[in-house]
Amino acid sequence: MIITYDLFGNEVVSLVNKEQPAGYYNINFNAKNLSSGIYFYRLEAGNFSQTKKLTLVK
Repeated sequence: MIITYDLFGNEVVSLVNKEQPAGYYNINFNAKNLSSGIYFYRLEAGNFSQTKKLTLVK
């Protein structure tokens, strides 16, 4: 699962919300409707979870 949040913790975009087998994947992120700014994305896979910062500049 990959979900993008704004600075207030509101969910902005859910990029992947399904179970997939292990492997390498490419995901297109359409930020057309988002403003420039700081966002966070969270990756969850099994027991693994990681949050990273994303800076969007238009």
